Amino acid sequence: MPDTDPSGGTNQTPHLAVSPDGTPAPGRLYTLPARCGIALRLRAGQQLRILNPSGHQVCDFWAFAAEDLSEHLSMAHLHTSLGSVFPRPGDALVSGLRRPLMTLTEDSSPGVHDTVVASCDPARYRDLGCAGYHDNCADNLRMALAAIGLQAPRVPAPFNIWMNVPIGADGSVHFAPPVSAPGDHVTLRAETPVIAVMSACPQDMTPVNGAGVAPDMLQFQVPV
Repeated sequence: MPDTDPSGGTNQTPHLAVSPDGTPAPGRLYTLPARCGIALRLRAGQQLRILNPSGHQVCDFWAFAAEDLSEHLSMAHLHTSLGSVFPRPGDALVSGLRRPLMTLTEDSSPGVHDTVVASCDPARYRDLGCAGYHDNCADNLRMALAAIGLQAPRVPAPFNIWMNVPIGADGSVHFAPPVSAPGDHVTLRAETPVIAVMSACPQDMTPVNGAGVAPDMLQFQVPV
């Protein structure tokens, strides 16, 4: 059954689509506002470069097979295929069918990303003590897909680009500021037609988007 948005919250995301079906203009540099999400349609072989102007902003990232959105990146299967929780340049990002959907081709940062924790959602903010609605990555995914006429079958665990979630020897995790620098970027190549979704993570109740700073915008482009 398709996933639906139970929160009723909204932000600029429904108005940010790069085109009616999500096809971006090659070479154009786009800005993704803080706290918002966007969905892109990529052909096999196209690359997506995601830039972090501030250096401290996390990008929750998903990719769905364009022909069947029930197939999407799976972090659990990625751990098995890589034998690691950190993808490196040259590594394929696989779906739950163990099929490569995208490949990480470039990473100018130290390579600290998260593939363990779920995206933030309304329940997460309630657990953190937020009384009202808070922008969140799960809703951003839903709204970004809806903006190009699609609906998420579910909210998969994301590839949290630049998020720093150290794992202790005892298996514990904690949330720390990113170690990326201003201007860092990652580039991913589509291995099959995909719908890629990015959320400029709105988290401001833990330091995952930096300590003492507000969530910031991201930039992206599909190189010519």
